[in-house]
Amino acid sequence: MTTLDSIQELQSRMGQSIIGQEQVVIRLLLGLLANGNLLLEGLPGLAKTRAVKSLAQNLAVGLSRIQFTPDLLPSDITGTEMYHSSGGKDMLEFQPGPIFSNLILADEINRAPAKVQAALLEAMEERQVTVAGKTHKMEPLFMVLATQNPIEQEGTYPLPEAQMDRFLMHVRVDYSTDEEELEIIRLVRAEQTGKQKEEPDAISQDVIFAAREEIGTVYSSENIERYIVSLISATRYPEKYDEKLVEWIEVGASPRGSLALDKCSRAHAWFSGRDHVTPDDVRTVVHDCLRHRLILSYEANAEGVEVDQVIDEIIKLVAVA
Repeated sequence: MTTLDSIQELQSRMGQSIIGQEQVVIRLLLGLLANGNLLLEGLPGLAKTRAVKSLAQNLAVGLSRIQFTPDLLPSDITGTEMYHSSGGKDMLEFQPGPIFSNLILADEINRAPAKVQAALLEAMEERQVTVAGKTHKMEPLFMVLATQNPIEQEGTYPLPEAQMDRFLMHVRVDYSTDEEELEIIRLVRAEQTGKQKEEPDAISQDVIFAAREEIGTVYSSENIERYIVSLISATRYPEKYDEKLVEWIEVGASPRGSLALDKCSRAHAWFSGRDHVTPDDVRTVVHDCLRHRLILSYEANAEGVEVDQVIDEIIKLVAVA
């Protein structure tokens, strides 16, 4: 079995327990393959947490779930130094927090205050945390998957733009169809009655590392690179493209947007069985890579213009070189 076959097997297993969210499953895998962090946004009950748990169950990794609340402290995430006595000597010993695992499910991240949200920044970006002046490295396979509710704003702390920018992709989770809802009912009923199939052995972490090496060899032509740069440039200098964009966009994407498009488009090309990137690969992931990196103007918000509509317009206006 090739590395791609193993990843597709992982996708198939997750799809059996996550009904109606095929695109979410694919984005989870793309984020993992591209070695990035994901923000999952959707209404309650749309299987955001279940999708992350399914990934952990089918992959030989550790999972830490952190339920974010207003009274959470940064040390509750990173860990702290604890006093203890051994052999007649008093000493401080570091007790790792839940951040020291492979997959970190940060549930309802917007319910925690800024200090706690900031505790994730170093781990997400530098893959390390510093406690009491000492640096502690994260696991080689490390990924933060944060969830947030888009409608319930009471008692929440919106994520600052600097932290949003550190997520590789912002994935929106939508309702399933009626037929998929019927399948969900039957699946949950089977799980509750113990009639579900026996789970196969988890897939090794080595498959992920091997896939990342192969993705590193996927070819991205100069035309594709210029197309990516042009898409990002349109968010920063909209006056070069269209007057509507000037009215809608207040702040464009950072260089992390270009890097995210490059990583995710190459991962998508590999996932599709190709050794080169096409414009369709870029267009497939552009919404997830940019929707959290654009700040819309007051006029856009007043007109009810959503960020995905702005990205759609950019795609129409920017041509492949």
